[in-house]
Amino acid sequence: MKGRLFILTVLAVLAALPALAAGDANSATAAANIVLKKYYMFVAMGGAIGLGLAAGGGGIGQGHAVNGTVLGTARNPALSGKLLTLMMIGLAMIESLVIYMLVIVLIIFYTNPFHI
Repeated sequence: MKGRLFILTVLAVLAALPALAAGDANSATAAANIVLKKYYMFVAMGGAIGLGLAAGGGGIGQGHAVNGTVLGTARNPALSGKLLTLMMIGLAMIESLVIYMLVIVLIIFYTNPFHI
């Protein structure tokens, strides 16, 4: 159902584009600028939401990693050094995913020609 709604929304927007082209060149350019500003506004909002979800997911993953390491160390204290090493590598990998999302969001923000 959501896929059909999305397709219908896209078709409605495409059907409305000729209306933006009607009139003189200045009004068409102004209308196109408004559409682009709204587009970049939604891109910025999506980037912020995506970064929040990535940070939340990373925090949950790191919590599970630490929990597993603590439980493993409690069961077998002799393996604490190996478990700590594996946990640190895992935490670095999880954190790198959040940093990649931050880099993507910063690229999106700094390529915005309208500086919202």
